[in-house]
Amino acid sequence: QVQLVESGGGLVQPGGSLRLSCAASGIIFSAYVMGWYRQAPGKQRELVATIDSGGSSNYADSVKGRLTISRDNARRTVYLQINSLKPEDTAIYYCNSKLWLGGGKWNENWGQGTQVTVSS
Repeated sequence: QVQLVESGGGLVQPGGSLRLSCAASGIIFSAYVMGWYRQAPGKQRELVATIDSGGSSNYADSVKGRLTISRDNARRTVYLQINSLKPEDTAIYYCNSKLWLGGGKWNENWGQGTQVTVSS
């Protein structure tokens, strides 16, 4: 059974920092592309950052320079460091794992999400 369990969310003042964690089980973690998405109230879920099995990362333009995604394959965990938090970062942050199976198919899994609220 695949599980992605996020943690580290909470209420933070503008300008603060958070580190989100996502612990994975039930998958060959090192083979997967891991990602973080977020969904703000009334908006669609959007991609924040991804990191592939080789450690190469990509970021949404809106968060470049403030967020860092990293992974620890030994701990089967992916992290998202968020600095200089802004009220517009308020959202539920979801962990995602994705593996290309070939033939146009992916194995994809989601966590339950962790709430990040940026407010004074």
